[in-house]
Amino acid sequence: MALFPPSTNSEYLGATVSAWYLMLAGVMEIIPGSIHYFLPDGGAGVIGGVDLSTRGETIIAIFAFVGSMQIPFGLMLLIIGARYRTLVPVGLVAVIIERSLISYDGWFGKASLSGHHPPAHYGSVIAVVLGLLFLVLALRTQRKPS
Repeated sequence: MALFPPSTNSEYLGATVSAWYLMLAGVMEIIPGSIHYFLPDGGAGVIGGVDLSTRGETIIAIFAFVGSMQIPFGLMLLIIGARYRTLVPVGLVAVIIERSLISYDGWFGKASLSGHHPPAHYGSVIAVVLGLLFLVLALRTQRKPS
């Protein structure tokens, strides 16, 4: 068995643009994931504006933990969009769920209590809307070229 089985792209009948969006979503996971994991403060202070004077080491460790999950998730989305397009709808559902949870928490849940909104709170709402649009396009069957 190979690490990467043969591509399923020839069997995908949805919109190609949905696969491209999924790959963009993958890149948009890898970039902040790398920032959270590799930046000395995880981006918490310099980007997110989080006060690190109290329990800063714990906050930075949590950011690194989140980044360690974002990077492989983003890589998986890239691989699906590039080689296994029959899984594009499932990948889009995963992005929609992830970004919906982030949006809810940022605007109405625990994170909303501080009144502070880092960039992810805004971008996640947009990602949910775009994810739903591209999911509809991915599920619409296109005619196979002859």
